[in-house]
Amino acid sequence: MPLGPDVDPKAVLPAATIEAAAALRHFVAENARTARRFLARLPLAVPIQQVSFEELNEHTRPDALPGLLAPLFAGSDLGLVSEAGCPAIADPGAALVALAHERGVTVVPLVGPSSILLALMASGLNGQAFSFHGYLPVESAARATRIRELEAASAANGATQAFIETPYRAEAMFAALLTTAEPASRLSVAIDLTLATASIATHTVGQWRQLPRPALASRPAVFALLAEPRVSARAARKPRRV
Repeated sequence: MPLGPDVDPKAVLPAATIEAAAALRHFVAENARTARRFLARLPLAVPIQQVSFEELNEHTRPDALPGLLAPLFAGSDLGLVSEAGCPAIADPGAALVALAHERGVTVVPLVGPSSILLALMASGLNGQAFSFHGYLPVESAARATRIRELEAASAANGATQAFIETPYRAEAMFAALLTTAEPASRLSVAIDLTLATASIATHTVGQWRQLPRPALASRPAVFALLAEPRVSARAARKPRRV
């Protein structure tokens, strides 16, 4: 599902994905209400009232997962919908997909937008080597420690470090990055991707400290960090004169 409630499905999903989703009668979603509202905009073969929804989120008990697969074993296909994201990527749906594989169910990913990959594509940072870390710690000291760890890993291996934050903590994350990261590290901030209000900018941390802060309050954000590479002592040593 897109990040906003009023996005036209045709603007974010290819025709084949819309056709496949419109043919389904059973869905598992993080939030049944918002999933139903979005899917009602598809050209469904039956009224939305005849489509069933079960919820899978952080409150779902592991022993409830087999029951969510019940439509499959009754002969129906089942759709997995993520709340403002890509199913099973930084999403509780991964556990259901794992169980489906264990039960011999064929899993078919449908093409749709991933804010993580969209942010990386537009960041100008290293897309050949990157790591995604989901959410960083909430507590300030632990968050700062984790930022330093990711920055050190990036400096050592040249890989972009990407992570996300909830809309109500995005400003605190940005402030922590400016306080903790090295001035030469490059930081990309992507906001509201796939929406009309989307924006993405990449600067060094030192440059960000001199710029007006982006409006992050109540907006989903993806952050990507690429540190300056480390230079070994041998490489940095000046050659001796003979």
